[in-house]
Amino acid sequence: MQIPLQTYRPVLLKFQSLIALLILCVAIGLLSDKFFTVANGWNVLRQISVNVCISVGMTLVVLTAGIDLSVGSVLALSGAIAAGLLRNGIELPANNLYIGFTVFGAIVAGLLTGSVLGGFNGWAITRFNLPPFVATLAMLTIARGLTMLWTEGFPITGLGDSFTFLGTGWFLGIPLPVWISGGIVLVVVLLMDQTRFGRYVYAIGGSESAARLSGVNINRIKMLVYTIAGGLAAVGGLLVTSRLDSAQPNAGTSYELDSIAAVVIGGTSLSGGRGSILGTVQGAVIIGVLNNGLVLLNVSPFWQQVVKGIVILLAVIIDKSSSRND
Repeated sequence: MQIPLQTYRPVLLKFQSLIALLILCVAIGLLSDKFFTVANGWNVLRQISVNVCISVGMTLVVLTAGIDLSVGSVLALSGAIAAGLLRNGIELPANNLYIGFTVFGAIVAGLLTGSVLGGFNGWAITRFNLPPFVATLAMLTIARGLTMLWTEGFPITGLGDSFTFLGTGWFLGIPLPVWISGGIVLVVVLLMDQTRFGRYVYAIGGSESAARLSGVNINRIKMLVYTIAGGLAAVGGLLVTSRLDSAQPNAGTSYELDSIAAVVIGGTSLSGGRGSILGTVQGAVIIGVLNNGLVLLNVSPFWQQVVKGIVILLAVIIDKSSSRND
C-alpha cells in the first residue's frame, strides 16, 4: 500500500533545513576529500560564527515583517571605530589632550556604534513611517561612507594580540568566536521564548494592527529590535576585525545577503510572525557549508554569487509555497 506524499509533508517541512544540510555535506564530501577534516570543520564553524551573530539580529527584524540591509556596513563601521580607537585613540590638540583606549574600551565603543546606528534605523522607521527597506538602504550608504571617512580608505592594522585573541583564540578546545555566537544564540532564544518582548515581536509580525489594539507599544519594540540587530552586527564586526588583525574599509560587503539567506533558509517568513532563532542557525550553517564547499571545489567567486542568489530565490519560493498551503 502506498502512503500519500501528503502524509510526509509536515515532517519534510519541519526538517527541510536539516535534510538540505545533510545532502549538501554528502555532496561536497564526495567531491572534495578536504571537506570532512577536523581543520576544515573548525574553519567552517569560525566563519559561520560571524553570520550567526548578524543573522540572529536579522531574524528579530524579519519577524516584525521588516528588513535590515545595513548590517554589512554597520559591521564595517563598528569594527573600524574599535580598531581606530584602540590603535590611535582620540587626539584633541586644542586642549593638549590625548585619550587612549584599552581593548575593553574599544570593544564597548564598537558595540555602542552598532547599537546607535541600529537604533537610528528603528527611529527613522517608526518616527517617519518609512519602509524598512528604504531606511536601512540609506543607512547602508551612510555607514559605508562614514567607514571610508574614518579609515581614509586604508586598513587599520597592528591591533595587538589581546584584541586578535577575540577572533582567533581558543577556549576549552573550541574557537572563541564559536563560544561568543553560541552565547548570543542562547540568550536570544531565551529572550524570545521566555519574555513578553519575544511574544510582542511575533505578535507585531503576525498582525501589527491587532498587536496595537492589544496594547503593545509597536514603536518601542521595533526600536529595540533594530537596536539589537545593530549591536549584533557590531559583534560580527569585532570578530572579523580581530580575526584579520585589521579593519578593512570594505569589510562586510554583501554580508547582508548571507544574513537574509540564512534567515529565509532557516524557515523565517519574510511576511513576519513565523520563524525561530534555531532555524536561522541551521540556515547560517547551510550558507557557511555552501561557501566553504564552493571554495574547496575552486568555483569562481563570480559563480559563487550566482549559486547563492539561486539558493536565496529557491528558499523564498519554498517559503511562499508553504505560506499558501498553511
